[in-house]
Amino acid sequence: MEAGNQTVVLKFILLGLSEDMDLQPLLFGLFLSMFLVTMLGNLLIILAINYDSHLHTPMYFFLSNLSLTDIGFTSTTVLKMLVNIQTQSNTITYEGCLTQMYFFMIFAGLDNLLLTVMAYDRFVAICHPLRYTVIMNPRLCGFLLLLSWFICLTYSLLQSLMFLRVSFCKEIEIPHFFCEHTQILKLACSDTLANDILLYFVTGLLGIIPLTVILFSYYRIISCIMDISSVAGKYKAFSTCGSHLLVVSLFYGVGLGVYLTSGTTHPSRKGSIASVMYTVVTPMLNPFIYSLRNRDMKRALRRLFRRGVYSQ
Repeated sequence: MEAGNQTVVLKFILLGLSEDMDLQPLLFGLFLSMFLVTMLGNLLIILAINYDSHLHTPMYFFLSNLSLTDIGFTSTTVLKMLVNIQTQSNTITYEGCLTQMYFFMIFAGLDNLLLTVMAYDRFVAICHPLRYTVIMNPRLCGFLLLLSWFICLTYSLLQSLMFLRVSFCKEIEIPHFFCEHTQILKLACSDTLANDILLYFVTGLLGIIPLTVILFSYYRIISCIMDISSVAGKYKAFSTCGSHLLVVSLFYGVGLGVYLTSGTTHPSRKGSIASVMYTVVTPMLNPFIYSLRNRDMKRALRRLFRRGVYSQ
Protein backbone atom coordinates (compact mmCIF):
# COMPACT_ATOMS: atom_id res chain seq x y z
CA MET A 1 0.00 0.00 0.00
CA GLU A 2 1.88 3.07 -1.30
CA ALA A 3 1.38 6.60 -0.04
CA GLY A 4 3.83 8.73 -2.01
CA ASN A 5 7.26 7.40 -1.12
CA GLN A 6 5.97 5.88 2.14
CA THR A 7 4.48 2.51 2.95
CA VAL A 8 1.70 1.66 5.34
CA VAL A 9 3.29 -0.96 7.59
CA LEU A 10 1.03 -3.90 8.39
CA LYS A 11 3.34 -5.56 10.90
CA PHE A 12 6.43 -4.96 12.99
CA ILE A 13 9.30 -7.28 13.92
CA LEU A 14 10.16 -7.46 17.61
CA LEU A 15 13.82 -8.46 17.89
CA GLY A 16 13.48 -9.28 21.59
CA LEU A 17 16.34 -9.43 24.06
CA SER A 18 18.54 -11.76 21.99
CA GLU A 19 18.56 -13.40 18.56
CA ASP A 20 20.61 -16.33 19.85
CA MET A 21 18.34 -19.38 19.44
CA ASP A 22 20.22 -21.28 22.17
CA LEU A 23 19.18 -18.61 24.69
CA GLN A 24 15.48 -18.70 23.83
CA PRO A 25 14.54 -21.67 26.12
CA LEU A 26 16.42 -20.00 28.99
CA LEU A 27 14.69 -16.65 28.37
CA PHE A 28 11.31 -18.39 28.13
CA GLY A 29 11.79 -20.20 31.44
CA LEU A 30 13.16 -17.12 33.19
CA PHE A 31 10.40 -14.77 32.07
CA LEU A 32 7.65 -17.33 32.59
CA SER A 33 8.86 -17.83 36.17
CA MET A 34 8.99 -14.08 36.84
CA PHE A 35 5.56 -13.62 35.24
CA LEU A 36 3.99 -16.32 37.43
CA VAL A 37 5.64 -14.95 40.57
CA THR A 38 4.35 -11.46 39.70
CA MET A 39 0.82 -12.72 39.12
CA LEU A 40 0.76 -14.84 42.30
CA GLY A 41 2.33 -12.18 44.54
CA ASN A 42 0.05 -9.36 43.43
CA LEU A 43 -3.06 -11.55 43.52
CA LEU A 44 -2.24 -12.56 47.09
CA ILE A 45 -1.91 -8.88 48.05
CA ILE A 46 -5.33 -8.14 46.52
CA LEU A 47 -7.00 -11.16 48.17
CA ALA A 48 -5.44 -10.47 51.58
CA ILE A 49 -6.63 -6.85 51.54
CA ASN A 50 -10.08 -7.86 50.33
CA TYR A 51 -10.62 -10.57 52.97
CA ASP A 52 -9.12 -8.78 56.00
CA SER A 53 -11.40 -6.04 57.28
CA HIS A 54 -8.49 -4.53 59.24
CA LEU A 55 -6.91 -3.58 55.93
CA HIS A 56 -9.91 -1.70 54.60
CA THR A 57 -8.11 1.63 54.88
CA PRO A 58 -7.07 4.20 52.25
CA MET A 59 -3.44 3.01 52.19
CA TYR A 60 -4.36 -0.60 51.43
CA PHE A 61 -7.12 0.47 49.06
CA PHE A 62 -4.49 2.17 46.89
CA LEU A 63 -2.05 -0.72 47.41
CA SER A 64 -4.58 -3.24 46.06
CA ASN A 65 -5.11 -1.03 43.02
CA LEU A 66 -1.34 -0.76 42.58
CA SER A 67 -1.12 -4.56 42.60
CA LEU A 68 -3.91 -4.78 40.03
CA THR A 69 -2.08 -2.24 37.88
CA ASP A 70 1.17 -4.23 38.14
CA ILE A 71 -0.65 -7.35 36.92
CA GLY A 72 -1.90 -5.47 33.87
CA PHE A 73 1.47 -3.78 33.37
CA THR A 74 3.40 -7.05 33.22
CA SER A 75 0.73 -8.94 31.26
CA THR A 76 0.72 -6.29 28.53
CA THR A 77 4.38 -6.85 27.67
CA VAL A 78 5.54 -10.26 28.88
CA LEU A 79 2.71 -12.43 27.50
CA LYS A 80 3.44 -11.40 23.89
CA MET A 81 7.13 -12.02 24.44
CA LEU A 82 6.45 -15.53 25.78
CA VAL A 83 4.17 -16.31 22.82
CA ASN A 84 6.82 -15.10 20.37
CA ILE A 85 9.51 -17.27 21.94
CA GLN A 86 7.26 -20.32 22.07
CA THR A 87 6.03 -19.98 18.47
CA GLN A 88 9.44 -18.80 17.20
CA SER A 89 7.70 -15.87 15.54
CA ASN A 90 8.81 -12.33 16.33
CA THR A 91 6.17 -10.41 14.37
CA ILE A 92 3.34 -8.31 15.71
CA THR A 93 0.59 -6.71 13.64
CA TYR A 94 0.20 -2.95 13.39
CA GLU A 95 -3.10 -3.18 15.29
CA GLY A 96 -1.55 -5.46 17.91
CA CYS A 97 1.35 -3.07 18.39
CA LEU A 98 -0.99 -0.09 18.74
CA THR A 99 -3.12 -1.98 21.28
CA GLN A 100 -0.05 -2.99 23.29
CA MET A 101 1.21 0.60 23.35
CA TYR A 102 -2.20 1.85 24.46
CA PHE A 103 -2.46 -0.47 27.47
CA PHE A 104 1.22 -0.09 28.31
CA MET A 105 0.83 3.68 28.59
CA ILE A 106 -2.30 3.28 30.73
CA PHE A 107 -0.68 0.97 33.28
CA ALA A 108 2.65 2.85 33.33
CA GLY A 109 0.81 6.09 34.02
CA LEU A 110 -1.38 4.47 36.67
CA ASP A 111 1.68 3.09 38.46
CA ASN A 112 3.10 6.59 38.56
CA LEU A 113 -0.08 8.34 39.74
CA LEU A 114 -0.97 5.69 42.34
CA LEU A 115 2.49 5.99 43.90
CA THR A 116 1.90 9.76 44.06
CA VAL A 117 -1.49 9.36 45.73
CA MET A 118 0.01 6.89 48.21
CA ALA A 119 2.71 9.44 49.08
CA TYR A 120 -0.01 12.01 49.83
CA ASP A 121 -1.84 9.42 51.93
CA ARG A 122 1.29 8.80 54.01
CA PHE A 123 1.79 12.56 54.40
CA VAL A 124 -1.72 12.97 55.81
CA ALA A 125 -1.37 9.91 58.06
CA ILE A 126 1.90 11.08 59.64
CA CYS A 127 1.53 14.87 59.65
CA HIS A 128 -2.23 15.06 60.34
CA PRO A 129 -3.07 11.82 62.18
CA LEU A 130 -6.10 13.20 64.02
CA ARG A 131 -7.70 14.39 60.77
CA TYR A 132 -6.63 11.38 58.69
CA THR A 133 -10.04 9.67 58.48
CA VAL A 134 -11.72 12.99 57.75
CA ILE A 135 -9.34 14.00 54.96
CA MET A 136 -8.82 10.56 53.39
CA ASN A 137 -12.50 9.70 53.33
CA PRO A 138 -13.93 7.08 50.89
CA ARG A 139 -15.25 9.80 48.57
CA LEU A 140 -11.81 11.41 48.16
CA CYS A 141 -10.12 8.03 47.70
CA GLY A 142 -12.60 7.05 45.00
CA PHE A 143 -12.21 10.44 43.32
CA LEU A 144 -8.40 10.19 43.27
CA LEU A 145 -8.57 6.69 41.78
CA LEU A 146 -11.09 7.71 39.10
CA LEU A 147 -9.06 10.84 38.31
CA SER A 148 -5.93 8.71 37.84
CA TRP A 149 -7.80 6.39 35.47
CA PHE A 150 -9.28 9.32 33.55
CA ILE A 151 -5.90 11.00 33.05
CA CYS A 152 -4.22 7.79 31.88
CA LEU A 153 -7.08 6.73 29.59
CA THR A 154 -7.26 10.17 28.00
CA TYR A 155 -3.50 10.48 27.52
CA SER A 156 -3.14 6.96 26.12
CA LEU A 157 -6.03 7.44 23.70
CA LEU A 158 -4.60 10.76 22.53
CA GLN A 159 -1.14 9.27 22.02
CA SER A 160 -2.62 6.33 20.10
CA LEU A 161 -4.64 8.62 17.82
CA MET A 162 -1.53 10.72 17.18
CA PHE A 163 0.41 7.55 16.36
CA LEU A 164 -2.05 6.76 13.55
CA ARG A 165 -0.71 9.70 11.54
CA VAL A 166 2.87 8.38 11.65
CA SER A 167 4.13 6.56 8.54
CA PHE A 168 7.00 4.12 8.11
CA CYS A 169 9.07 3.55 4.99
CA LYS A 170 9.29 -0.20 5.28
CA GLU A 171 8.61 -3.19 7.52
CA ILE A 172 10.62 -2.11 10.54
CA GLU A 173 12.58 -4.03 13.13
CA ILE A 174 12.17 -2.94 16.74
CA PRO A 175 15.14 -3.77 19.00
CA HIS A 176 12.77 -4.42 21.90
CA PHE A 177 10.55 -7.18 23.30
CA PHE A 178 7.40 -5.03 23.15
CA CYS A 179 6.07 -2.01 21.25
CA GLU A 180 7.56 0.88 23.19
CA HIS A 181 6.20 4.20 21.97
CA THR A 182 9.37 6.31 21.98
CA GLN A 183 11.45 3.59 20.33
CA ILE A 184 9.01 3.18 17.44
CA LEU A 185 8.76 6.93 16.82
CA LYS A 186 12.52 7.02 16.25
CA LEU A 187 12.05 4.58 13.37
CA ALA A 188 9.36 6.62 11.60
CA CYS A 189 10.07 8.29 8.26
CA SER A 190 7.30 10.90 8.54
CA ASP A 191 7.31 14.06 10.63
CA THR A 192 6.86 13.24 14.33
CA LEU A 193 7.15 16.78 15.73
CA ALA A 194 3.55 16.83 17.00
CA ASN A 195 4.06 13.41 18.61
CA ASP A 196 7.28 14.56 20.28
CA ILE A 197 5.65 17.74 21.63
CA LEU A 198 2.78 15.71 23.09
CA LEU A 199 5.25 13.23 24.56
CA TYR A 200 7.28 15.98 26.26
CA PHE A 201 4.12 17.61 27.58
CA VAL A 202 2.83 14.37 29.08
CA THR A 203 6.28 13.54 30.46
CA GLY A 204 6.00 16.76 32.44
CA LEU A 205 2.42 16.03 33.47
CA LEU A 206 2.87 12.37 34.45
CA GLY A 207 6.55 12.47 35.34
CA ILE A 208 7.81 15.73 36.78
CA ILE A 209 4.63 16.85 38.59
CA PRO A 210 4.01 13.51 40.40
CA LEU A 211 7.69 13.26 41.34
CA THR A 212 7.56 16.79 42.72
CA VAL A 213 4.48 15.92 44.79
CA ILE A 214 6.20 12.79 46.12
CA LEU A 215 9.38 14.67 47.04
CA PHE A 216 7.43 17.46 48.76
CA SER A 217 5.30 14.90 50.63
CA TYR A 218 8.39 13.14 51.95
CA TYR A 219 10.03 16.44 52.82
CA ARG A 220 7.02 17.23 55.01
CA ILE A 221 6.94 13.65 56.36
CA ILE A 222 10.60 13.81 57.41
CA SER A 223 10.00 17.20 59.04
CA CYS A 224 7.06 15.79 61.02
CA ILE A 225 9.02 12.70 62.04
CA MET A 226 11.92 14.84 63.29
CA ASP A 227 9.48 16.71 65.53
CA ILE A 228 8.53 13.48 67.31
CA SER A 229 10.36 13.33 70.65
CA SER A 230 10.61 9.57 71.25
CA VAL A 231 12.77 7.21 69.20
CA ALA A 232 10.02 4.59 69.24
CA GLY A 233 7.56 7.12 67.86
CA LYS A 234 9.95 8.09 65.07
CA TYR A 235 10.50 4.44 64.14
CA LYS A 236 6.77 3.70 64.13
CA ALA A 237 6.06 6.73 61.92
CA PHE A 238 8.82 5.89 59.47
CA SER A 239 7.85 2.21 59.30
CA THR A 240 4.43 3.16 57.92
CA CYS A 241 6.01 4.70 54.81
CA GLY A 242 9.26 2.72 54.50
CA SER A 243 7.84 0.20 52.01
CA HIS A 244 6.33 2.92 49.84
CA LEU A 245 9.58 4.89 49.84
CA LEU A 246 11.50 1.79 48.74
CA VAL A 247 9.03 1.10 45.89
CA VAL A 248 9.16 4.76 44.77
CA SER A 249 12.97 4.69 44.76
CA LEU A 250 12.95 1.49 42.73
CA PHE A 251 10.34 2.78 40.26
CA TYR A 252 11.91 6.15 39.58
CA GLY A 253 15.49 4.89 39.79
CA VAL A 254 14.85 2.23 37.15
CA GLY A 255 12.77 4.68 35.09
CA LEU A 256 15.67 7.15 35.04
CA GLY A 257 18.02 4.37 33.96
CA VAL A 258 15.71 3.40 31.10
CA TYR A 259 15.39 7.05 30.05
CA LEU A 260 19.17 7.48 29.92
CA THR A 261 19.72 4.26 27.93
CA SER A 262 16.94 5.11 25.45
CA GLY A 263 18.08 8.66 24.89
CA THR A 264 20.12 7.77 21.80
CA THR A 265 18.93 8.66 18.32
CA HIS A 266 18.99 5.06 17.14
CA PRO A 267 17.27 2.45 19.32
CA SER A 268 19.41 -0.38 20.66
CA ARG A 269 18.98 -3.49 22.80
CA LYS A 270 20.41 -1.67 25.83
CA GLY A 271 17.06 0.05 26.24
CA SER A 272 15.13 -3.21 26.04
CA ILE A 273 17.32 -4.89 28.64
CA ALA A 274 16.91 -1.90 30.97
CA SER A 275 13.14 -1.97 30.36
CA VAL A 276 12.99 -5.47 31.84
CA MET A 277 13.63 -3.89 35.23
CA TYR A 278 10.52 -1.71 35.31
CA THR A 279 8.18 -3.91 33.26
CA VAL A 280 8.99 -7.23 34.98
CA VAL A 281 11.33 -6.99 37.95
CA THR A 282 9.74 -4.01 39.75
CA PRO A 283 6.15 -5.39 39.62
CA MET A 284 7.53 -8.75 40.81
CA LEU A 285 9.34 -7.20 43.79
CA ASN A 286 6.53 -4.90 44.95
CA PRO A 287 4.49 -7.65 46.72
CA PHE A 288 7.60 -8.83 48.58
CA ILE A 289 8.50 -5.29 49.65
CA TYR A 290 4.99 -4.56 50.96
CA SER A 291 4.51 -7.94 52.63
CA LEU A 292 7.93 -8.58 54.18
CA ARG A 293 8.16 -5.07 55.67
CA ASN A 294 4.57 -4.83 56.86
CA ARG A 295 3.25 -6.63 59.96
CA ASP A 296 -0.40 -6.06 59.07
CA MET A 297 0.10 -7.50 55.59
CA LYS A 298 1.98 -10.54 56.90
CA ARG A 299 -0.81 -11.14 59.42
CA ALA A 300 -3.45 -10.82 56.70
CA LEU A 301 -1.59 -13.26 54.44
CA ARG A 302 -1.34 -15.81 57.26
CA ARG A 303 -5.10 -15.50 57.83
CA LEU A 304 -5.71 -15.92 54.11
CA PHE A 305 -3.59 -19.08 53.99
CA ARG A 306 -5.33 -20.49 57.09
CA ARG A 307 -8.71 -19.79 55.54
CA GLY A 308 -7.59 -21.60 52.39
CA VAL A 309 -6.34 -24.61 54.36
CA TYR A 310 -9.44 -24.87 56.57
CA SER A 311 -11.78 -24.52 53.58
CA GLN A 312 -10.28 -27.67 52.13
